[in-house]
Amino acid sequence: MSEDFLNKPLSFDSPSSSVPSPTAPTKSKGSLAPALSPYLNYDPRYLNNISQPEFIFPEGASKQRGRFELAFAQIGSSVMIGAAIGGAAGLYNGVRATALAGQTGQIRRTQLLNHVMKQGSATANTLGTLTVMYSAFGVLFSWARGEDDEINTVLAGTATGLLYKSTSGLRRCLVGGGVGLALTSAYVLWNLGSSSTKITDLRNQYL
Repeated sequence: MSEDFLNKPLSFDSPSSSVPSPTAPTKSKGSLAPALSPYLNYDPRYLNNISQPEFIFPEGASKQRGRFELAFAQIGSSVMIGAAIGGAAGLYNGVRATALAGQTGQIRRTQLLNHVMKQGSATANTLGTLTVMYSAFGVLFSWARGEDDEINTVLAGTATGLLYKSTSGLRRCLVGGGVGLALTSAYVLWNLGSSSTKITDLRNQYL
C-alpha cells in the first residue's frame, strides 16, 4: 500500500463523487434523462408517487364491497359459528344425559358424539338459512332502492324474521319480525357509534 494514501486526510464524501458507478449512465450536457442511484440503480421519480392510491377503480365504481360480495363470507361464517355453538351445547347436553343414564365407556363416547353432531348441524343449518334470507333481502332492497345504507339492513332483518316465522301463525310471524327489527336496529346503532353526523344525515334524508 502506498504511503501517499495513508497521508491523505480522512474524507466522508460519497464514493459516487470520486468513483464513477459502472451501472449509472453518464448524464451528458443538455440531457433530460434522470440520474439513477449509484447504489440501488433505481429511478428516484418512482418514490414521488407513494401518496397515490394503491388500487385503481373504474370510474363510478364503489371502493367497498357490496352486499352481494359480502353475502358469501357472511353465510360461511354463520354456518361455522352455528356449528361451533351447537356443538358446544350438544356436548354439554350429552354429558348431562349420559351421566343421568349411567352410561360409561364406548357407549357414552358414542352418545356424546351423536349429541354434538346432531345439535351442531341443526344450529349451523338454522343460522345459515337465516343468513341466506338476510343476504337475499339485503341485495333485493339495495337493488330496489338504488343505494346501500343502514335502512336496507333494518328492512332486511325485519323481512327475514317475518319470512322465517311465516309458517308458524300470524302472532309468531310478527314476533319474528320484531326480533329481526330489534337486532338489526341495535347493530346499526352500535355501528354508527358516536357518529352524530351520520345520524343527522339519515334523519334529514328520511324524516
